[in-house]
Amino acid sequence: MANLRVHNDRLEVHLTPAEKTLAMRSADVIVQRDDIRSATITDDPWIWIRGIRRRGSEVPLVLAVGVWKTHGGSDFVLVKRKRQAIVLELSGGEFARLVLSTSRAAELIDRLKVGMPVVADADGAEEAEPAEHHVPSEVFAEEETSGD
Repeated sequence: MANLRVHNDRLEVHLTPAEKTLAMRSADVIVQRDDIRSATITDDPWIWIRGIRRRGSEVPLVLAVGVWKTHGGSDFVLVKRKRQAIVLELSGGEFARLVLSTSRAAELIDRLKVGMPVVADADGAEEAEPAEHHVPSEVFAEEETSGD
């Protein structure tokens, strides 16, 4: 599945080449952190898909990747099987909602809540970095596209 990276000012969804092909999209999805209104973890991401598929691919209950059109705008969906997912409600920007399967949803929400990124040192202890320092992004979901 896609790599999700949280930066100080944005969330990046880096799609694999296969996901870009299935989504009929050439670019990764980038969302400003200020645009995230809410985040929800769900064990059944399929009930969160709304509207009509505008661009992308879908095999019901197996895979949904792409843009779904709704009355309120467009949603970006990347759902695989019955995996846990995160649902991000957005204001402004390209999409009104992101529905993303990830095995690390709780960790992703924790990182999005915190104003200052957390960096682990070699001993495993964590400390907050001041906002003015450059902090490398963290990868939150790095899963294989193939497999189950």
